[in-house]
Amino acid sequence: MDQGLVMAASTPAPADAGAVRLTMLDPAALDAAFLRSWRLLADAASEPNVFHAPEFLVPAIAHCDALRRAQIAALHVDGQLCGLMPIAREKHYGRWPVPHSQNWRHPNCFLGTPLVRPGHESAFWQAILADLDRDPGAGLFLHLYGIATDGPVFAALERVCARQKRACAIALAEERAMLATTLDGQTYYEQVVRKKKRKELARLRNRLTELGTVETVQGCDTEGLNAWLDEFLALEQSGWKGRNGSALADMAETLALFREAARAAHQAGRLHLIAMRLDGQAIAMLVNFLSPPGGFSFKTAFAEDYARFSPGVLLQIDNLDILKDYGLAWMDSCAAEGHPMIDSLWAERRHVARVSVALKGYGRPALFGLFRQGERFMDRRRAAAAGDPKPSHSVENDDD
Repeated sequence: MDQGLVMAASTPAPADAGAVRLTMLDPAALDAAFLRSWRLLADAASEPNVFHAPEFLVPAIAHCDALRRAQIAALHVDGQLCGLMPIAREKHYGRWPVPHSQNWRHPNCFLGTPLVRPGHESAFWQAILADLDRDPGAGLFLHLYGIATDGPVFAALERVCARQKRACAIALAEERAMLATTLDGQTYYEQVVRKKKRKELARLRNRLTELGTVETVQGCDTEGLNAWLDEFLALEQSGWKGRNGSALADMAETLALFREAARAAHQAGRLHLIAMRLDGQAIAMLVNFLSPPGGFSFKTAFAEDYARFSPGVLLQIDNLDILKDYGLAWMDSCAAEGHPMIDSLWAERRHVARVSVALKGYGRPALFGLFRQGERFMDRRRAAAAGDPKPSHSVENDDD
């Protein structure tokens, strides 16, 4: 893939698609017409992903891609934008000097599933893989970081790889908390959380109210948005994230990304803000990005001086009606697997994985097979050292 604007690859059209054209675009040189098409694609995607929507991905690349490696892979079918994924070349895979291509990501991107119009999933993967196969500089394989494995986009990838006899290996599979219910918040809470735990949380809420007036407040107007964001950033930085340097405000690039993405989402009616206040002071705050029919729980923060009252948990309980209130089918927690707080409140699970797909070309399949053998060997060594009878990596559809 050439660096720079618009390197077009003529891709053979699949039987079920019209005229197919894949282009690799410079994110800094996108025009207004393309951005409008991108916005429409994000709204129509078979699997919503706010982290690849223009209001989030454009500032993410602008502020977090210091080496300017990212390109936008865009699939047009009969002139309509039908698929999009940020992509970059990588020289290393972990510590290994293994060149490959990967969906571009940054530390605050919690889902890597590309945006694809329904019915065009197979055409998208065929075009991407054909383009990478032709490019000697694309590396040994395509690595997909954080792709959902329980939806139509990954299912299409598996079908394409099976038809093309192409190795497709799940390198690391995880599941994380998800909220997906038609129940009202109180009923869901009573069904998911055991009675003893509910009683304890009610006791903590009562103790908190003894300190002053406790209220849970949602949203803010445009004039108050900057103040709300400043308050959230300060609250997050006051806790453990600030102490270890991982708060959004600790780095100029993440601070700029958060502010720009939040403002754009707020303007579009896609930002959900909720806070628990004690006598007007925020003691827990939550930022969600909405992408109907779903949503993404982006960041939460709480005042550690009040940690003994679990204000973050109480705020999440107050927010269990978010699906009903906003007409959503689900919320992705964006949390790590086994998160001690949200896993106990949200019963459903979303499956995500890191997936490696072999590229074709002289020597590539054989080298990919050797690479996968080495990766599995290292997995077994790490598992043995940790006393785990099963390695953490699982492999599926691996034809090497």
